Amino acid sequence: MSIQWLLAKAPGFQVLPEADRAAIFNFTFLWSLFEAQVMGNFARADLIRAKVDKWSDAGTLDADQYDGELAYFRERYYANGDFTHHFAHLHLRPADQPDLVRSVLDGRRNDPRDRLLTVLMIVWRFRNNLFHGEKWAYQLQGQHSNFTHANAVLIRLLERHGQLGA
Repeated sequence: MSIQWLLAKAPGFQVLPEADRAAIFNFTFLWSLFEAQVMGNFARADLIRAKVDKWSDAGTLDADQYDGELAYFRERYYANGDFTHHFAHLHLRPADQPDLVRSVLDGRRNDPRDRLLTVLMIVWRFRNNLFHGEKWAYQLQGQHSNFTHANAVLIRLLERHGQLGA
């Protein structure tokens, strides 16, 4: 019933390819699981930063595992020596470490902690922009790759740091 309603009423939802809808649906569940299992049922930008710092201090950061996603984000948000029009649509807020995100995306910083934090801040913004309606401004078009990469990040983080049962 609800998928029928979305298809009939939600702007642009009907024209989204099934793969796009699946990536977005998967993201909602993966984010919820990540927030429950990794973030102790509560995520905020400062708490995500603290979690990354904890992993860095413990030697469990494994930032290289996210290099593929970081490369995708760098290509999407920084090209030809400048930030792309997509970057502004992240709507980074002061708590989201915008200066750090910029410096990692443009290559000025490449520390493993900073790289993983940047990836997570971008995934965090996807979450906020989706759950707070920002992505509906363009009817969720062109989001398949964003959510596919975000989902891969969340799955790896859940496998490494989640409290998942066997």
